[in-house]
Amino acid sequence: MPHAPVPITNRANARQMRKALTDAELKLWNALRAHRLMGLGFRRQLPIAGYIVDFACPSQKIVVELDGSQHGEGIIAEYDAIRTRRIEQLGWTVLRFWNDDVLKDIDNVCLHLLTIAGEA
Repeated sequence: MPHAPVPITNRANARQMRKALTDAELKLWNALRAHRLMGLGFRRQLPIAGYIVDFACPSQKIVVELDGSQHGEGIIAEYDAIRTRRIEQLGWTVLRFWNDDVLKDIDNVCLHLLTIAGEA
């Protein structure tokens, strides 16, 4: 898949975000990295469509976003919806999980990812 040009600021922001993972991001990354989830290759803090997504599996065009409680309502939820639509317009499937789901039930999060990957 060809790479789209990534603005220097987005590239720098993604690099910074890779160094400052939340507890939930770290837990999920440990399950996904190095093709640990049934051989699927995931990247973290990947720039797509002008946004930086938490995790992406380019071969299956799956984006995984982890959300804290601030994403549940108001302007942040509206922004997330716009962002999701824009990324989906490019053919990606966007999956959103609450941080709490990852921290307390990582097995079902991974199972859901595998189910979606099997459908892609």
